[in-house]
Parts: sequence; structure tokens; C-alpha cells
Amino acid sequence: MVLRVGFVREHFSTPLLQFLDADQGKTFTLVECPSGTGQLIKRLDGTEEPQIDIAMQTCLALLYSALTDPLISGIANGSKAYKLCGSYVSTPLNWAVITGKDTKYQSIDDLKGTTIGISRLGSGSQTMAYVMALQNGWPTEELKFQINNDIRGLLDSVNDGSTSAFMWEWFTTKPFVDAGEGRFIGSVPTPWPSWLIAAHPSPDRAPVAAVQAFLSKLSEYVQAFEGAGPGRVEVVKAKFGYPEEDIQAWLKTVSYPQDCLAIPTKVITDTLRVLEKAGVVKAPASGFNVDDFVHKDVVRLT
Repeated sequence: MVLRVGFVREHFSTPLLQFLDADQGKTFTLVECPSGTGQLIKRLDGTEEPQIDIAMQTCLALLYSALTDPLISGIANGSKAYKLCGSYVSTPLNWAVITGKDTKYQSIDDLKGTTIGISRLGSGSQTMAYVMALQNGWPTEELKFQINNDIRGLLDSVNDGSTSAFMWEWFTTKPFVDAGEGRFIGSVPTPWPSWLIAAHPSPDRAPVAAVQAFLSKLSEYVQAFEGAGPGRVEVVKAKFGYPEEDIQAWLKTVSYPQDCLAIPTKVITDTLRVLEKAGVVKAPASGFNVDDFVHKDVVRLT
């Protein structure tokens, strides 16, 4: 069986793309999801085509690697479309706060009470807006959002005035800021490791053996990338065309796991605690059960 792996074409996906180059589509294919984690989830649950089996945010179709927070909040809020099955990036994600090139907004403080652009409902861009509000003492129930689908829609919205700002990964948006299409007015790192991997729970979509084999091999590629030293700069530059200084700055901030088939229990519990404070999820009377979030036949909790 060839797994359909959803992903977002960002520098984080470099080891995955190296894996694809070697695999040549024998065991998996990639499905690009430019709108991010919200789109990954919709393609996992079958409400948007093409479907995927694994999500990585990077995204796997019937497997997918995606942002930690919307994956966990989706399950906490009742989604049965996927279970967590592994880890992809073990360091936090630095979310830039971007406004239009000529707007009045000069800092995060200026955004209180305004309309924030997001890619999709339930996306990382929305979850992190809640985290930003929580960190600044704003009432999360008063946040206002406008859905703009992708980076182009988000940039258009801050420049036409329909939104005040949006949040997206720093180095992904930097080329647009460098080109004068927007301005950075702050950043908010995630209070959790940035990427987990999720798979559809059906054995018809994502057979356990196939998922385990994929993640085991992916572990080899992320560790090879970790150990490649200065050579990593040229690899990322060839894949994405970013300036060398930006790649070097990013590489100082990112780390991948030793084993993609393991998830630290603390990642799930800490993320749920922050999401509950932000009002994104609500714990049942009995509290959250970590086992409800993971594909127990695939992943190892540590």
C-alpha cells in the first residue's frame, strides 16, 4: 500500500522531501496542503479532497505531520478523524505576528480588540492567536477572526485593512516581509514542541505496519539531517531558495526527535493545559485521558 502523506511545503519538511527523493513513490506519496494544519485535518477526515492518510506539518495523507496544538485540540473537541502516531520536530515554533506594510499597528499591544486573520478554523494560526491573547491578558472570548485560507490571502487582508495582523512561522513569512509586503511587529513561540504526526485510525487507510515502517524510516532521515552539519544549509537552500543567513538562523532554533515513533506524554498534557487556559478546549469532568489522543498500536508514549 502507498500511503498518502499530507504536508506543508516549508523548510521543516526538508528531511521528508529527502526521504521522498530516495523512495521515489514506492511506499508513500506527498499531498501538498498550502493552507496548513486546518486543511490537513479536513483531508484526513475526508471533508476535502484529495484525502490523505498521514498528516505532517509537514502533512501525511492518511498520515500527517502537523502543528501540535490544533492536532491535540481537534481530538479534545471530539474529532475521530485521526490519532497521534509520532513526533516530527521537538523544538518550539516561532510564530511571527505580521501586519500590513502601511498600517497603524506597531506592536502586539495594538492588536487588542481587532480582527485577526487566520487560515482556517482550528488552524495553528487561530490557536496561537488565543495563546497571544492569553499571554497579554486579553479576554479570549472577545477575539475576532477572518478566514483567509493561505499566506497570500492573509497578506492581502492585512494590506486591504480587513484584518489587523496574522500569525505564521517566522522564516516562511520573512521573504514576503523582505519584499515589502508586510511588517513584523512581534513573535510568539509555541509553549510546546512544534510538530506531531497523526494518522487516520482506520487500518484500511493507514495500516499499522505501513505507518510504523514509514515512521521508522523517517527517523533515519531526520537524524541524518540533524547530523549533516554545515551541509544542511545547501540542502535547504536547494529545496526552498532561502538566503543562507536565514537558513543558518533557523537551523540554530530547530531540533528533530531521535525516534519519530515516540511522543513524550508531557507534550500532550502541557499542551492541553495551555489550550484549556486559552479557552480552546474544555476538559471533561473526569479530566483528559492521554491514551485517547494516541494511536496506541503505533506510537510509544515516553
